[in-house]
Amino acid sequence: WLTVRRLPVGRPVARREPPPQPPQNVLTERERAEGWELLFDGKTTRGWRGFRERGMPEGWKVVRGALVRVAPAGDIITEQQFDDFELRFQWRISLGGNSGVFYRVSEDEPYVWRTGPEYQILDNRRHPDGRDPRTSAAACYALYPPVRDVTRPVGLWNDGRVVARGGHVEHWLNGVKVVEYDMDGSDFRARVGRSKFGAMAKFATYRRGHIALQDHGDQVWYRNIRVRRLR
Repeated sequence: WLTVRRLPVGRPVARREPPPQPPQNVLTERERAEGWELLFDGKTTRGWRGFRERGMPEGWKVVRGALVRVAPAGDIITEQQFDDFELRFQWRISLGGNSGVFYRVSEDEPYVWRTGPEYQILDNRRHPDGRDPRTSAAACYALYPPVRDVTRPVGLWNDGRVVARGGHVEHWLNGVKVVEYDMDGSDFRARVGRSKFGAMAKFATYRRGHIALQDHGDQVWYRNIRVRRLR
C-alpha cells in the first residue's frame, strides 16, 4: 500500500472512497437465534469490571468501537460466568505487545492466571515469547503450542475463538484450529506438572468461571466479543 499525500498534477485521477466497513459489535438475527450474546456493545464497558474489583479500571477505554487497554489498569473480567461455551472475538496488538484471553477464571486466587488457562495474544515477531511456540499467539500459554503461526501482521485484526465443552478445549485463530486439549486428560496434567502452573493447586480445576482480558503492560484492542452457552 502507498499513502498519497497530494494528488498528482497533470494526470487523470479517479478518486474513490474506501469501501464501507461492516457493522461491528452487533449480532445478526441468525446469531441471536443461535443463542449468541454480545459481551461488548462497542460503546460502553457494561458487563465488565476489574478483577477482584467492583468497578472498571480507568486504564481500559472504549476507543472507536474497541475495548482498549490505554494505561496501567490491571486485568478485567466479565460480570457473568460461563461453563461450556463458544467465545468469538477480534484482537489487535501493538508492536511487540502481549496480552491474553483467560477463561473459567475464579477470584479465589489473587491473579487470573492462577486459575484460568490463557489464549495468548502476542506480536510473535517482536515479543520474546514469540520465540517459543508454547507461548506464541493463540497457544494455551506455556502448555500447548499452535499447530502453526497464522497471525496477521501487526495493525490488522485477528479472529480468535475458544470452544470449551467439559474438559475439551479448542483454540482457533483466523479460521484455523490451532490448539486442542483435554483438561481431564493425563497429557494435560503432565504438561501442567512440568510448568509453573504445577505449583498452583487450583489451576484449570474450575469448570465455570469468568472470561478475562489481560493487562500485560501493552496496548491491545478487542472488539466483536460474543459468546454462546453450549448447555
